[in-house]
Amino acid sequence: MISVIGGGIAGLAAAYRLQQHGHDVHVFEVADEVGGLAGLYETAGDPIEMYYHHLSKSEETIVELADELGVADHLEWKIGKNAYYVDGTVHPLDKPWEILAYPHMSFYDKFRLTLLTQEIDIRGGRPRFDTYDDLAAFEDVPIGEFLLEHTTRGVYENFFEPLLDAKFGDRKDDVSAAWLLGRIKFRGERDLLRGEILGYFDGSFKVLLAALIDAVGEQNITTNARVTDLAYNETGVTSVTVETPTETAVHDSTAAIIAAMPNVLESLTGYTCAIDFQGAVCAVVTMDGPLTDTYWLNIADDAPFGALIEHTNFVSPDRYGGDHLLYIASYIQSYDEPLWQMTDSEVESVWLSHIETLFPQFDQTSVQSVQIARNPRAAPVYERGYRELIVPYDLGEDIAPGVYYAGMASHAQYPERSLNGGIVAGFECADRIAERNREPGQSGTDPFVTPTLVSEE
Repeated sequence: MISVIGGGIAGLAAAYRLQQHGHDVHVFEVADEVGGLAGLYETAGDPIEMYYHHLSKSEETIVELADELGVADHLEWKIGKNAYYVDGTVHPLDKPWEILAYPHMSFYDKFRLTLLTQEIDIRGGRPRFDTYDDLAAFEDVPIGEFLLEHTTRGVYENFFEPLLDAKFGDRKDDVSAAWLLGRIKFRGERDLLRGEILGYFDGSFKVLLAALIDAVGEQNITTNARVTDLAYNETGVTSVTVETPTETAVHDSTAAIIAAMPNVLESLTGYTCAIDFQGAVCAVVTMDGPLTDTYWLNIADDAPFGALIEHTNFVSPDRYGGDHLLYIASYIQSYDEPLWQMTDSEVESVWLSHIETLFPQFDQTSVQSVQIARNPRAAPVYERGYRELIVPYDLGEDIAPGVYYAGMASHAQYPERSLNGGIVAGFECADRIAERNREPGQSGTDPFVTPTLVSEE
């Protein structure tokens, strides 16, 4: 049996792929439900993700998986309206004329910003279209230095700097330009006359998660199961020890995929990962009516949150019994920050009061409920030199043959984390196990093996 440690999207994807390769597999998840950061709340209609999720057009693997699982017809592509809140005004920034009307940058600033988003370098007066192809070339370049050189000071100070403050706080100067360029590549197609095209499942991401669980088989998944020991020797993995509420059991295993945060990898193997992670606090606010007409609203204000994501301006409130759903989100760089130390009721009070400050028409009596989720390791800090810190998929040389890693510190989650990246990481580990276990001289005709492998350079 092959053990998968972690029942998030990466672990389930790994188990699914291993079964396609003909392996017996079992998933051990420490929480009482699988799904990880794709966990859900109930509403008056469809469930809603605890942390906001959508797909970009660049996320092809998750779309292919949905097709394999028979749920691709539930995937809808919609326009996600974006805007920027500055000095008491919501500025839409989707359509060309909206961008031209944005008053906080000059026309030349907007021209340089547009060229960057189209990956066109005009430094020196001659357009170049391949400058940004190699992310490694920008790995050690500070993001602020990059933006000042490749755009303008107006673009940096009036557009990017408030966003970087909100996302990385006092760590922003540590962040690599490669992360920004990767994010630009990651973001999907745009309809030039309407805005960014984003994907969402009719019925929430639970549709995909349920199909994946069904494919893996509930009998092959154990929740409330903490793996406390991974046994291995110079020839490979031998067993895992699992604690559940009723027993502690040792399970024979020929390989193990650790599809969890690197602290779990370290606790089981001693392998250390130097990647720093951010925490996140995210609220889902259920309201009687809308706050704005925008899906994603970035806040250039001294606010206790970084963005307001009004889900029901993206997906119809009819799917939620007519309720309007708003995400309030903030990252934390240190567990000593006041936001992390607050109780849920204190966070609710501070956040809703500040929304009243930003939007005087907002009435807190329209709020039906506020549900708050916290994750101490929600996202990596993509600092300079990050590529050197990525944990390899195959840890056979570093730990022992048969030990694999598919967590958020894997190559698939660089330069931006995503559910798609989790699936890719799970597939990569499963394919490497299949290749390792191939009989000597056996023909490499397995359609799930070599073609999907990604370089770990």
